[in-house]
Amino acid sequence: MAKKDYYEVLGVERGASDAEMKSVYRKLAMQYHPDRNPDNPEAEAKFKELNEAYDVLKDEQKRAAYDRFGHDAFEGGGMGGGGGGGAGFGGFADIFDEMFGDFMGGRRGGGGRRGSDLRYNMAISLEEAFKGKQTEIHIPSSVQCDECHGSGAEKGSEPVTCTTCHGHGKVRAQQGFFTIERTCPHCGGNGTRIEKPCKSCGGNGRTQKEKTLSVNIPAGVEDGTRIRLSGEGEAGPRGTAPGDLYLFLAIADHPIFQREGADIYCRVPLPMTTAALGGQIEVPTIEGGRARITVGAGTQSGKQFRLKGKGMSVLRSPARGDQYVEVIVETPVNLDKRQKELLEEFAAGQNEKTSPQSAGFFDRVKELWDDLRD
Repeated sequence: MAKKDYYEVLGVERGASDAEMKSVYRKLAMQYHPDRNPDNPEAEAKFKELNEAYDVLKDEQKRAAYDRFGHDAFEGGGMGGGGGGGAGFGGFADIFDEMFGDFMGGRRGGGGRRGSDLRYNMAISLEEAFKGKQTEIHIPSSVQCDECHGSGAEKGSEPVTCTTCHGHGKVRAQQGFFTIERTCPHCGGNGTRIEKPCKSCGGNGRTQKEKTLSVNIPAGVEDGTRIRLSGEGEAGPRGTAPGDLYLFLAIADHPIFQREGADIYCRVPLPMTTAALGGQIEVPTIEGGRARITVGAGTQSGKQFRLKGKGMSVLRSPARGDQYVEVIVETPVNLDKRQKELLEEFAAGQNEKTSPQSAGFFDRVKELWDDLRD
């Protein structure tokens, strides 16, 4: 009996994209899967037919050969394709790969392997977060072997194709209706084997070494900012791509300033005389300078003053936040005799006009007590 056209089996046009075929295959494979259709030989046959068709059309080289020669391209196993044997029945393992392979980091096997990502925690000061910082960090990591240049093979030799998986990095075993796919146990998923391993790295293609990297911390970073340094992670096994380095920033607490987004806050003591009479005070700024604030007569504790544009830098922007200064009126201590006399004279002349809050407070307390008696 002549085989059906693979495009007709999937129900797609010959010019269908890979994404379109994958979507159609997923739906049909789940529909006709033997687990959903027990004791249904027609569904089982359809499921096998779908797997055979998609196994060919999802592969660029196999699809090109099929488009040119039809089913004759795979007679005798010339392409190792969809006809017959375990390869024709992908089973649920293949469906899982097609549905979740990309999400889980690529299909299993040697092709998607890469070096591990690294994490480096760096503490910086608030001033460094404001200005930015250029620094060097030292990281113990695995790097490509200098002797074999990452191949894992001794000089003068090359890795050979694994005879177990024939270079695919994975093997399949038929179990009833399912084909189970596993990483090749002989090459570890690389698809190649090292017959003469490099003496320096033992065939791994990597050696341990401390790396020194120059890192640029941009102005305006916040606590918890993550900086990715592409390709600066651990070297991949046997010459595969390296991982990435992730730099996590922690901004240390500042003795004067507190940060909220792009704004910063600080509390400044205010002499009692300046609070009463008014005047000017100097306050520190994040860039290391000072700014003057004019304080009005009768200023109370908790009064906030805003210094526009004196806050933190904004990441990747010329803008800056604001600085908010809260004044705390300082009560005099360690008074000499004359100072005490002057304060006593002042206290003797106090009235509702000089201390309106105190007078008003006790008036409210008196009214409350009177209400309670009633």
